Amino acid sequence: MHAPFRIARGVKTVAEVVEVRVEEAGVVGRGEGVPYPRYGESVAGALAAIEAVRAAVEAGAGRSELLLLMPAGAARNALDAALWDLDVGLGRAVLPTAMPTETAVTVGIDTPRAMHAAALALGAVPLVKVKVDGEAVADRVAAVRRALPDARMIVDANESWTLDTLRAVAPALVEARVDLVEQPLPADADDALAGFAAPFPIAADESAHGIADLDRLKGRYSHINIKLDKAGGLTAALVLADAAEAAGLGLMLGCMVASSLGIAPALRLARRAAFVDLDGPWWLAEDRAGGGRIVGGRMTPPAPGFWA
Repeated sequence: MHAPFRIARGVKTVAEVVEVRVEEAGVVGRGEGVPYPRYGESVAGALAAIEAVRAAVEAGAGRSELLLLMPAGAARNALDAALWDLDVGLGRAVLPTAMPTETAVTVGIDTPRAMHAAALALGAVPLVKVKVDGEAVADRVAAVRRALPDARMIVDANESWTLDTLRAVAPALVEARVDLVEQPLPADADDALAGFAAPFPIAADESAHGIADLDRLKGRYSHINIKLDKAGGLTAALVLADAAEAAGLGLMLGCMVASSLGIAPALRLARRAAFVDLDGPWWLAEDRAGGGRIVGGRMTPPAPGFWA
């Protein structure tokens, strides 16, 4: 990565991904997943999970069969994306066209002064995401707001707050005109949000994986953050998006730190989301050739033929 990426759980300096390739009739489909330790995943575990279904896929198992053969997670996401790429290449599937889209760009945790400088360096972006932990929340958010007075703002606590913290910082977040607070409490403590009259929308990230979570999230959150690595691929994410909207939850579309190959499938969902946060490749020292670009907070899709 071109710079350390600090969130409440730690600092990231490299992005480790798995890539799957599936070939049929001379057409190659590619997909990428990001195993995430927060969910008990590893590169070795993802590779083993993919290898375990190799025979079934080579015998013709497709994307719908994967939902039964594999649990949700990065391994299934990578394989699902490769099969989408293959099916579109062979004319067996059609996806919405990827369009240029506004995406959040992230300011990682640092001192308020450093975060102000980092936000200034972004230029006039339309949407900024501010990473915080439980310390100096108001000062850090205010520092970014001074640098970007006109940007919409997401504040992401990555499970680092208590309900008391949320209550204490709420007035400062309102003053900073925060548009969305993401996963303020630990996933196993978000029952505390029931009955909390939030003065801003709150999105579930670590608490939201699949359809089975939706009933529990209603009344606690206004939005869910759909990430393909959590949902286990675009196939499952499309179903989850439909179910979330039917349940009255707004959509946020997020990502892990990944290359453009990991972002490309998510772009096909972007037009449905109120908040798009797909700046993973922006953090890399070098992206894949032909990948998307982020300039001024706007993401240009990958080159034709890059994916699907």
